[in-house]
This record gives sequence, C-alpha cells and structure tokens, in this order.
Amino acid sequence: MSDNYVYVRDLCEQARVPQNGILSQTLHDDGKTKVILFGFAPGQELSAHTAPFPAILTFLKGEAALHLGTEEREAVAGTFVYMAPYLEHGVKARTDVVMLLTIIKNSVPVPGA
Repeated sequence: MSDNYVYVRDLCEQARVPQNGILSQTLHDDGKTKVILFGFAPGQELSAHTAPFPAILTFLKGEAALHLGTEEREAVAGTFVYMAPYLEHGVKARTDVVMLLTIIKNSVPVPGA
C-alpha cells in the first residue's frame, strides 16, 4: 500500500454486508478527510444525528430511506448526497446496502449552523 494513495479495485466487493447489523471499514483517514465504507443489512439504520463537518454519501448498492434535515429521500445505487455541517441526517436500509461516507474535516466548521 502506498502512502500517496488508497486503491480499492471494487468497493462493493470490499464491503462486508452482515446478516444482521452494520459493518464499517475506514479506508482512509489523514486528519483532513476520512472515508468509511459501510455495509448495512436490511432494516438496519443509523439514527438521525448531526456532524460538525461537511460529508458526502455515495450509495453503491441497494435501497435505503434517507432523512436529510426535514426531508425524506430515497437512495439507490448511484445516489450522491452532499451534506452541509450540522445537517441532521440518518439512513435506513431497505435491502443490503453498500454506502461510502466521505467526511471533509479540513473545512472550517460553522458553529451552530
């Protein structure tokens, strides 16, 4: 593995979707950006919460319900979501779901935004 890059040939193959629960694998964390690969079993969820940094969700497999602020949205393979700091958000898997979360820590958080 190089210190200059992270290479994963197939994220869906790399992801582990459990029979029950949620599994996560940190693929990269350099203090500026953190990238986490999630595998959700059907019916599993990350309950609504906020984070002080902007983040990106990229759905690679499956179907999920998303809570984004005051809105509910659907996610399928190919769905992209950018979230501003402190946006309340949550994910509930309807099927096996593989999702990539990118947290952008080198941005300046906006207090109370």
